[in-house]
Amino acid sequence: MIDAKALDVLFRAARTQNGFLDKPVTGEQLRQIYDVMKWGPTTQNSQPMRIVFVRSKEAKEKLAPALSPGNLDKTMKAPVTAIIAYDSRFYEHLPRNFPNNPAAKNNYEGEEKRVHAERTALRNSSLQGAYFILAARALGLDCGPMSGFDNAKVDAAFFPDGRYKSNFLINLGHGDPSKVFPRNPRFEFDEACKIL
Repeated sequence: MIDAKALDVLFRAARTQNGFLDKPVTGEQLRQIYDVMKWGPTTQNSQPMRIVFVRSKEAKEKLAPALSPGNLDKTMKAPVTAIIAYDSRFYEHLPRNFPNNPAAKNNYEGEEKRVHAERTALRNSSLQGAYFILAARALGLDCGPMSGFDNAKVDAAFFPDGRYKSNFLINLGHGDPSKVFPRNPRFEFDEACKIL
């Protein structure tokens, strides 16, 4: 069992960041985050998430037209923005990633199974995005996840062949405490949970 400090870092004291200090995020840090988060579970070890780390000025300018006005400035100033996307044909990798059942890809192949494949990819890339946030926090970085952007514009700019599709964005760096909003309320156990 992890200690109270670790729980604070991951959950209780962690905050969604709306601004970042002028400190870089290295490629090595991005690799470390991935190397931790990749161990989180996904359906049939499907691992559909794909990440584009938007770090250069040119890449940020490419992303800018897709951002909502409220997310533009903070995203342009963030050291890195991770585009959390998913591979719509993740199942092609199942013979390798789920070797105990190489035929698992048959559950997703074909037009009649497209909706099932899309839902599986979206659900599991969302899980992996959450693992990414926890890994980044555990490794000393702060996150500002967001969905205020035009998916079609992001996909056209970064995934023009249509195979990968954007899910959500995460600004990443060392958070500026002065830009954090007041803590919003959370439901209590009895409001959100039922034990049957």
